[in-house]
Amino acid sequence: MPNSKNGDVDIAYLDEGAGDPIVLVHGFASSKSTNWVYPGWVSELKRAGYRVIALDNRGHGDSTKLYDPEDYHISAMASDVLALMDQLKIARADFMGYSMGSRISAYIAAHQADRVRSLTLGGLGLGLISGKLPSENVAAALEADSLADVADPQGRTFRAFADQTGSDRRALAACIRGSRRQMTREEAAAIAVPTLIAVGTTDDVAGPAGALAEIISHAEVLDIPNRDHMRAVGDKVYKTGVLDFLSRRP
Repeated sequence: MPNSKNGDVDIAYLDEGAGDPIVLVHGFASSKSTNWVYPGWVSELKRAGYRVIALDNRGHGDSTKLYDPEDYHISAMASDVLALMDQLKIARADFMGYSMGSRISAYIAAHQADRVRSLTLGGLGLGLISGKLPSENVAAALEADSLADVADPQGRTFRAFADQTGSDRRALAACIRGSRRQMTREEAAAIAVPTLIAVGTTDDVAGPAGALAEIISHAEVLDIPNRDHMRAVGDKVYKTGVLDFLSRRP
């Protein structure tokens, strides 16, 4: 598995297919494999004629694990993505994130617009700028001795997922504490690339998709029927909608 270097941080990634590049940025406690390979996204996008780049965010998968929350600010995680693009000599790409990966991708679109051809925000609506973020209870759940010791419902969900994926829970606890900064309304309004906001209709984590689309110009909404935050990732409606969106962007 190849690695990209950003300072002292090694970022594991895959680079497959040929055509226009699309960068996939996974969600919290996930990985490039869990978020994009196993649900069929990589193979689907390759079949559609894209060069697919997917990375493990710092603290996740096969990338460097860090234990200071200050190392997980969204700007730092975005810098890993841009360093990878620089290493691969990719000046501009389509971006698709999921949940935390959408926060990272949106940050790049707002601050480095010349690197982004289009933006798909999966699993993230108005939560990009307002509403309740995963709380300290999630970090505490990750640090608990076992799942049986966790009473908080959201904490249990993320702890079970971290256990399932064999994640470094101490690194994830640092990540959740460091990456919780929300974007300002002004930053979101600065996103000027074609944007698709794809959220499950039963997702109680993302925040309303339509409300965010009213703030971001050139944004459209894709409702993923009867899917919550965890189950929307591999949905056929999601995949079909993204491929349609990508085919229509300039």
